[in-house]
Amino acid sequence: MRSFENATRSDWITDRALRGLIRTGLAMPYATRVRWFGALVEKGVGPLVGYRRRAETQLALIWPDMDGPTLRATANKVCNNLGRTLIENYSRADFSRQIEGATVAGAGLAPLAQAKADGRPVLFVTGHFGNHEAPRQALVHRGYTIGGLYRPIANPYFNAHYEQNMLAMSGAVFAQGPRGTAGFMRMLKTGGMGTLLFDVRATSFPKISFLGQPAHTATSVAQIALKLDALVVPYFGIRQPDGLSFHVAVEEPIPLTTPEDMMRDVTDRLEARIIANPEQWFWVHRRWG
Repeated sequence: MRSFENATRSDWITDRALRGLIRTGLAMPYATRVRWFGALVEKGVGPLVGYRRRAETQLALIWPDMDGPTLRATANKVCNNLGRTLIENYSRADFSRQIEGATVAGAGLAPLAQAKADGRPVLFVTGHFGNHEAPRQALVHRGYTIGGLYRPIANPYFNAHYEQNMLAMSGAVFAQGPRGTAGFMRMLKTGGMGTLLFDVRATSFPKISFLGQPAHTATSVAQIALKLDALVVPYFGIRQPDGLSFHVAVEEPIPLTTPEDMMRDVTDRLEARIIANPEQWFWVHRRWG
């Protein structure tokens, strides 16, 4: 858990406001709360804190020929998906029941089952797309226990309950850093399973092309997999047209070759998902700086 030593009063106020909104949402019926929180972030929070503008800027970087109305509409949908994802991941039991009915398919299911039977470590890799917790929850319902390595949120007050919320969903979660990475590695070495999100800007790592633009990309997935001979399985939770249900795609494993080739393959998989459903990726992240 992050220290509160460098926290500001603004962090505290922001956290209290978010807690209040989350509590309000959780008092509603599940479908109503997901739609409400999506609209709240789309029409209120997103424009207020600059998320919509950032999404528009990055969409224009990747697709400079996209016309203005389409750009604004896509950015609005990005903010809506962000809001839905946040409240879904705080809904725990309700979200779990919703995900239990998700369709789960893909070429990675058979190798995954074999790895579990053999006690081989498994690294799931995904991006901030659709709801990135949906695949983990769907596989929990199918008998898997999956931990995670995550980047702490800058606001330590919000991070404190966000971390506890993730822990309650499935398996142990570890904050990025020497101590957290060591715990994550120990879990994998015993034949455990963990998930990593690779699509945030990591300036200490090299740049590779992402949607046609160079972007710093962490190679942690590949490095850990090569060290432990872990099965690397990309998976994605794709939001369906009703805005509430998901299709979980468990893709063919990534061959263990070199870190560069492996991350290129992982990136290609995410790119394909974004091109098919651009409004489902978190364009609000400063991916290209």
